[in-house]
Amino acid sequence: MAGTTTTFARIALIGYGEVGRILAEDLRAQGLPVDAHDIQLQRPGSRTALLAHAEAQGVRLHAQPAEAVAQAGLVISAVTASQAVAVAEAAAPHLQHGAVFLDMNSASPGAKIEAARAVNAAGGRYVEGAVMTSVPPYRIKVPLLLGGPDAAAVVAPLNALGFAARVADERLGIASATKMCRSVMIKGLEAMVIESLATARHYGVEDAVVASLDETFPGIDWEKQAAYFFQRVIEHGRRRAEEVREVARTVREAGLAPWSASGTAERQAWVADLADAGLFGTRGEPGFARSADWRTEADRLLAQVAKERMA
Repeated sequence: MAGTTTTFARIALIGYGEVGRILAEDLRAQGLPVDAHDIQLQRPGSRTALLAHAEAQGVRLHAQPAEAVAQAGLVISAVTASQAVAVAEAAAPHLQHGAVFLDMNSASPGAKIEAARAVNAAGGRYVEGAVMTSVPPYRIKVPLLLGGPDAAAVVAPLNALGFAARVADERLGIASATKMCRSVMIKGLEAMVIESLATARHYGVEDAVVASLDETFPGIDWEKQAAYFFQRVIEHGRRRAEEVREVARTVREAGLAPWSASGTAERQAWVADLADAGLFGTRGEPGFARSADWRTEADRLLAQVAKERMA
């Protein structure tokens, strides 16, 4: 199948979170039929917003993944990392024969190979996808590495839809390994900045620390970068924590102890827990995770820590 011509008459999205909705908007803007499923449809607090977005975009939402993928020539999986294999296994029996299953989840090479096994055994064509930077600034044109035996056959059709994909390797796991190793650094840097600057704020030395960072790394505006890191972790820490646990799995698969990745996952999850508890305001409301000064959010973290120490 690797040499066949591929076109996509209908597209299904498994996962209608931030990434799924962005892809839906860009695909629907081209007039393409899009079906979607998200587990959040089962939760009243999220269901209303998802239905409203889908209706506005002309996307058909389905209660079950089987219904969403049944007519699709291209299925895009964009869920949380911990669900990547489970979603592939759930969707596989319901795929059209020869349908492409593009796994854009941030999962380890081992998880990608496991997901591929389920899809290919059911007659689908599994293609590994590794998203190489944050999606919102780039939208559908986010840099995307493809992997697997069918990657070469689908890169042109995907790019015709607006993707910015290129083939990393015909072997499964190579694209994911590239993504995971990058995330050791990127997600780790987010966690380190939060830990470093919140601690500096406690001791009243934050301005001196930022000045030192500016001197050492003059190409980075550390005030803006810190604000961005705080915002992204507060808003998406849960998803990031799951991704970094997959990063840790990747490191273990290489035979190393994932000391850095494990610590990063804990820090990201800790911030996510506080965000879920409402420490930074209410999700979806103006001002949530949008402070231009990271000190505002650091002060909230420090106040919570002080409160817990006194309890």
